[in-house]
Amino acid sequence: MKIENHRLEEAQQVASPHYDDRERDEISLLVIHNISLPPGKFGGSYIEDFFLGQLKSDEDPFFDTIREVKVSAHCLIRRDGSIVQFVPFDRRAWHAGVSCFDGREKCNDFSIGIELEGTDDLPYTDQQYLALKTVSKALMAQYPAITPERITGHEHIAPGRKTDPGPSFNWNKYRALLK
Repeated sequence: MKIENHRLEEAQQVASPHYDDRERDEISLLVIHNISLPPGKFGGSYIEDFFLGQLKSDEDPFFDTIREVKVSAHCLIRRDGSIVQFVPFDRRAWHAGVSCFDGREKCNDFSIGIELEGTDDLPYTDQQYLALKTVSKALMAQYPAITPERITGHEHIAPGRKTDPGPSFNWNKYRALLK
């Protein structure tokens, strides 16, 4: 997988308006998340719509609770392993919120956020692990400050506030794939 101009060449490119410029911070952290919309349901365009600010709140009662939220991730890995990129890697996506890694706050400033279509308590697919491995290796090659030790879950940078990617994410499997 190749990164050109801070974009994955093999990913579907869908431009989210929910990002801003980084303040010259070196990209040095990869944060893994999960998302499903509505919660626990997979497929469809709802995640994309949410990251684009186009989610129609009348299509599901849950959507009304998040209608004002402006959020994005750099990439989404769907259940089938396909990848959608919403924000170029050199820009600050709005994925981590209030967060801290290794004593440094505001992880959005220096991280890349990858969302897996999933939930905390349902297994992720083999296709997702393989796609995540491929994306992770490309990111580590392009941004050498990202090392395996600097790959973490949202739950680890926002403990008590976030729980993803959750207990269903197999860190041992993922780390073995990175070797």
